[in-house]
Amino acid sequence: MTTATEVRKSVRTSSPGAARDPRRTGRIRRVSLPYLLLLPALLLELLVHLVPMVIGIVMSFKELTQFYIRDWGSAPWSGLDNYSMSVDFNAPVGEALLHSFLVTVGFTLLSVGLCWLIGTAAAICMQDTFRGRGLLRALFLVPYALPVYAAVITWVFMFQHDNGLVNHVLHEQLHLTGKPSFWLIGDNSFYALLTVSVWKGWPFAFLIVMAGLQNIPRELYEAAALDGAGMWQQIRRITLPSLRPVNQVLILVLFLWTFNDFNTPYVLFGKAAPEAADLISVHIYQASFVTWNFGTGSAMSVLLLLFLLVVTGGYLLLTSRGRRAADV
Repeated sequence: MTTATEVRKSVRTSSPGAARDPRRTGRIRRVSLPYLLLLPALLLELLVHLVPMVIGIVMSFKELTQFYIRDWGSAPWSGLDNYSMSVDFNAPVGEALLHSFLVTVGFTLLSVGLCWLIGTAAAICMQDTFRGRGLLRALFLVPYALPVYAAVITWVFMFQHDNGLVNHVLHEQLHLTGKPSFWLIGDNSFYALLTVSVWKGWPFAFLIVMAGLQNIPRELYEAAALDGAGMWQQIRRITLPSLRPVNQVLILVLFLWTFNDFNTPYVLFGKAAPEAADLISVHIYQASFVTWNFGTGSAMSVLLLLFLLVVTGGYLLLTSRGRRAADV
């Protein structure tokens, strides 16, 4: 005769949930947990970056001027007119954009190269242990730790024509110039911007390279020294090849940061940057918020995004091929 307990057991074993494997359930939970933890960050990323990006792309196809600021959705569609105007290098708008693009490319290459060179040299010099090394490391990181606005405003005062520290040192103390120079206008503005960018950016390269040097075994240098390799040979044969993965990421990050830098030229020169230091980020800002042509400015932003995506994809493709060739 069947008891009530046996009936309940038979019902549980015959139910659909009885066939579920507890190990499989635990595995599913372990796999899904990281995605659940990432979900708030993904939602914030969607709201902060992706949604404005999509809105900017839509705005680039509209004739959005100051007359439609209150209700930009009612602005008429212009199709590809904003893009054709931006890339028409024979017209004033396209010619100015091309000049700004070339200035930005030259500025970025020089800034990234100097930041990497100074940061790598400083990190190699700080590799050996000596008295005061910790203090020097802390001092080297000060430009990177300072707020951008405070640091750049300090440089603005230093670049002043009449009472700036730069002209005082170059003209009055070292006598390298015949007269005080104007650093924030004219052709010298490019060198002023480059100086501030390198001063602000090289500590980041120093920090990353210094961290990468910690992973190089000291035995390699000792063995190379026993074989008669000098300092330059050790740097060329051991240090730089070992730092190749770190440098690949570092150069890409520095390139993207420098090419998109808006704070430094804006604080240094204001809304109207000199022609010699007309970076594309400030140029797009002027095209959008000074001339009130948000459609053209959005089209320029989309073109800049496409350029950076192509450069980043090509760089990653070349570096990945280089790594595979080195492994072979």
